[in-house]
Amino acid sequence: MTVRAKPGLAAFKTNGQREDEGESRMDPYVGLEFDSAEAAQEFYNSYATQIGFKIRIGQLYRSRVDGSVVSRRYVCSKEGFQTNSRTGCPAFIRVQKGDSGKWVLANIKKEHNHDLDISGEARPPTIVRKVISAPKTTSVVSSRTGIRSLEDDGPSGVIDLKRLKREELEAEPRGEPCKGLDFTSANEAYKFYYTYAANMGFKVRIGQLFRSKNDGSITSRRFVCSKEGHQHPSRVGCGAFMRIQRQDSGRWVVDRLSKEHNHELDSPEDAGRKIAAAAKGFKEELSSGLENLDLLETNGGLSLVKRDRGSGIGSRWYSVLLEYFQSRQAEDTGFFYALEVDNGRCMSLFWVDGRSRFSCTQFGDAIVFDTSYRRGSFTVPFASFVGVNHHRQPVLLGCALIADESEESFTWVFQAWVRAMSGKRPVSIIADQDKCIQNSIAQVFPGTHHRFSAWQIVSMEHENLGALRSMDEFKFEYETCISQSQTASEFDSAWSVLVTKYNIKENAWLKEMYKMRKSWVPLYLRGTFFAGIPVDGSMKSYFGTFLTSQVPLNEFLMRYEKAIEHHREEERKEDFNSFNLQTVLHTKDPLEEQCRRLYTITVFKAFQKELLESYSYVGIKINIEGAISRYLVQRCGNGDERNTVAFNATNLNISCSCKMFEFEGILCRHALKVFQIMNIREIPSRYILHRWTKSAKYGILRDVDSIGGSQDFKALMVWSLREEAHSYIDAGAASIERYKLAFEILQEGRRNLCWQN
Repeated sequence: MTVRAKPGLAAFKTNGQREDEGESRMDPYVGLEFDSAEAAQEFYNSYATQIGFKIRIGQLYRSRVDGSVVSRRYVCSKEGFQTNSRTGCPAFIRVQKGDSGKWVLANIKKEHNHDLDISGEARPPTIVRKVISAPKTTSVVSSRTGIRSLEDDGPSGVIDLKRLKREELEAEPRGEPCKGLDFTSANEAYKFYYTYAANMGFKVRIGQLFRSKNDGSITSRRFVCSKEGHQHPSRVGCGAFMRIQRQDSGRWVVDRLSKEHNHELDSPEDAGRKIAAAAKGFKEELSSGLENLDLLETNGGLSLVKRDRGSGIGSRWYSVLLEYFQSRQAEDTGFFYALEVDNGRCMSLFWVDGRSRFSCTQFGDAIVFDTSYRRGSFTVPFASFVGVNHHRQPVLLGCALIADESEESFTWVFQAWVRAMSGKRPVSIIADQDKCIQNSIAQVFPGTHHRFSAWQIVSMEHENLGALRSMDEFKFEYETCISQSQTASEFDSAWSVLVTKYNIKENAWLKEMYKMRKSWVPLYLRGTFFAGIPVDGSMKSYFGTFLTSQVPLNEFLMRYEKAIEHHREEERKEDFNSFNLQTVLHTKDPLEEQCRRLYTITVFKAFQKELLESYSYVGIKINIEGAISRYLVQRCGNGDERNTVAFNATNLNISCSCKMFEFEGILCRHALKVFQIMNIREIPSRYILHRWTKSAKYGILRDVDSIGGSQDFKALMVWSLREEAHSYIDAGAASIERYKLAFEILQEGRRNLCWQN
């Protein structure tokens, strides 16, 4: 759109902006530069005036280094749903401060979901400013602050603590909560659950709420045990909660419920005294809710926003761990640690030693982000990054303490891991389904396939499918649909039949899981490398029984190091066995001898199993397209198990529909059967992954192509030499005689390297 230029436009003249005969091209676009954030605001405001809408200042983002503003959003005045006049309009621009000091338009959305005010005349630029009058009482917050008034009507889903009278609480509870229990309002449901909790011996907090994407109204609410989460030392991750959902009739129904607590409840006391305490608790609940809010100046007005994040890590942990990190760094030059600081407060911690960083160069392609602490009442929110080594053993790739379960914390931890691993990003990651974790993985590991933790899926199945899970027929059909489907159309068909037959089409959890099927259904995971970690269950926790849920601070580091030494000793044993013991051959196939020579014992046995199974299969050529031949491979006497193998005789490329090689990195029985038919006497090097070989953790690089890109190769060389040098120094410093010999050898080696240049 072309509009008349105004004198004011000179103040925010941008690169690439056309000015012809008093006219200026006003449409914003990505890459547009401004001298300041204010210039960007003025530009967007003038553009909005011409188009027919008003703007507000949205979020700002600050640097974690010096706290300066590095990014700003300017949004349509109808963005959000905080007042009735807003429609959730998505239109916005975001500008970001570049290294040159210029502000660059980084993101833009021009579409509005409401009618624009096009009058045909250019109006003076207008910015919507918020004005807040001081609230008369702490229980009322102006709706213009960005938070709905607590005095909205009950059916809206807003919890009005002020309206819940003490005499209402002193009434006898109407029984225990159960699925299907309905209420006239969210207020009534909260009163019921709060009174029930007081009689049972626990306290209640208001948890998450969910809003409609259409009109912003509240559609669902969760009430949780006060000990839910880990954001405070008093919280132990309790899973007890009650969720209510708004029905079309306007009533609220309990649709999800968990009564199990992971902590002791208060001992039985006089019910009347408990109810009185509950009444007092409503006032405390309101006060604490407001105490967690701060006033933030935005665009001349004030908005209520969350106060700085708190940390669930005890203050004593920081001093003890930082002292440990510094001592370890003095011993191990490869030791890396990072500390997140938010407004001067210590938050999350990340650390990894040199050996684990070296391990990541070979085994960082498939990782498990283990957050076992979330399943129980752990003293500290300890998480670990774990990979799979060449013996199929768990290998540690980093550790962290998570300050809180926010997207900011998880993002910071993942970014710290990437920095420690020289920018390496995994092919796949197994982590919880938590929305914050999903968003953080998408941001820090773009392109990495995120697979949901199996334990969490099972837990959610029990919570959301209820009695259906106990029906043998449903359980069989459900598991068959998930684990036996071979194609996307087959899965879709089986899923449709299942939800129709059992009348669960409207099950909200199943709808959501279907949308995210690529993150948990085996069919969609097989084409990604996961180092063979079974889909039906992740690896056991690396720290197992070494770090229990209640391990005290004075034992944490001792047990942590004991667990590491245990696993590394197990790895050394397998290294020794792989280089010094010979596995018995069961055939005269040269492929078996080749793989015994290259693979570790554990991986060779997995390959050997596939090779032996291949003799029970038959392969039939079904078509030829140029150099590619396709075979139907099936078990003798069993027509149900069928797989298609494509083989290129020109370059010996082979692929199977079972995707075992893509998922596990070992050739399947079906591909091996076709090799037998074609009389292939040696497996091409591309199908012998370096990470599964005996020399995977050493500098003996047999096949560069199997390692990955040049950057990965460079990192592998650096860490391989560093690890070897570390062992060399330890051996050379054992005595003065060994030192002299080691020094001479080192000098000779350096001279040889220089001569090669």
